[in-house]
Amino acid sequence: MGGDFAPLENDRLLVAARGGRVDRPPIWVMRQAGRYLPEYHDAKGNNDFFDCCRSPEIASTLTLQPVERYAGLIDAAIIFSDILVIPQAMGMEVEMIDKKGPSFPNPLKSPHDAQYKEIMARQVDVEKELDYVYEAVTLTRHKLRGRVPLIGFCGAPWTLLCYMVEGGGSKIFKDVKTWIYMYPEESKKLLQKMAELCVEYLALQVVAGAQMVQVFESNAGELSPAAFEDFSFPTLRYIAQHLPTRLAELKQTPVPMTVFAKGAWYALDNLCNSGYNVVGLDWLHDPAEAVRIAKRRVTLQGNADPGILYGGRKAITQVVENMVRGFGGGQQGWIVNLGHGITPGVNPDDLKFFFEEVHRCTAQ
Repeated sequence: MGGDFAPLENDRLLVAARGGRVDRPPIWVMRQAGRYLPEYHDAKGNNDFFDCCRSPEIASTLTLQPVERYAGLIDAAIIFSDILVIPQAMGMEVEMIDKKGPSFPNPLKSPHDAQYKEIMARQVDVEKELDYVYEAVTLTRHKLRGRVPLIGFCGAPWTLLCYMVEGGGSKIFKDVKTWIYMYPEESKKLLQKMAELCVEYLALQVVAGAQMVQVFESNAGELSPAAFEDFSFPTLRYIAQHLPTRLAELKQTPVPMTVFAKGAWYALDNLCNSGYNVVGLDWLHDPAEAVRIAKRRVTLQGNADPGILYGGRKAITQVVENMVRGFGGGQQGWIVNLGHGITPGVNPDDLKFFFEEVHRCTAQ
């Protein structure tokens, strides 16, 4: 894995992530490589979503599409993959159903099932099972030629557990709530196993060429503050504490780490002390209040509502101006992003306008 890569020409993201001063805030957005782009469908062709993830050539092509379309406007690439590759590596079948999303044909039923016992007993070789991700990371680094840094990522254990138990997305999370409240110890054992896999998976992405990593706790907001402390925060903290150690063992330089706990507005203060360099914010946070709570302990990332991209240029300008004002201009402590991933049907030109407005409002 890895190799001799071209020198990085734009390190704005990495400097900001470590708390340094920059000429303007770095910009990238979650799901920037995706189906809102016409060129995505051309490159994907008739391939299944996960087939695209498993093809280093296709995954690297898709990763580069927004970098090339928005050249000079954005400051990072994020590898095209999916958070659910870890459950796949653990032996669970995952399908991507068109217009529905991810589906587990055989979700976990209870800790008494043979499947739970098998998953807990399985020795998962993350290097072997997810080698296609590392190949895609390395290939993408070479294709980027140092234009912008490359971000690797994983799904956080609680969010992964939600999918593994619910069998897909959910509105009420009945089955996974049953798990954590009826079987708390068994749930925590599985969450911890996944946390350990996340550390190894992220570390191997760095070995392959990732220059920054993000942990997506997309379902954090489904937990109460007390439940978040019990079932999410310990694994998030474990990843932050153990990834640098694992990278040192692999003779790798530590990279900036981001945690994005969507909906866990109540946990911002704790997340600022959890060991991550960057804390991602969804659109439920008021930027100025988030800055007040963070007290420069971390760099903040976010946090425009993706829905503004449906609302026209005037709405985009207003949100960008408010965001820039709330985050203090952006020369230190802020990475521009949306408050979650780009949603379907967004006009790529409206996203371009969003980027252009950030540049206009933060120009020195």
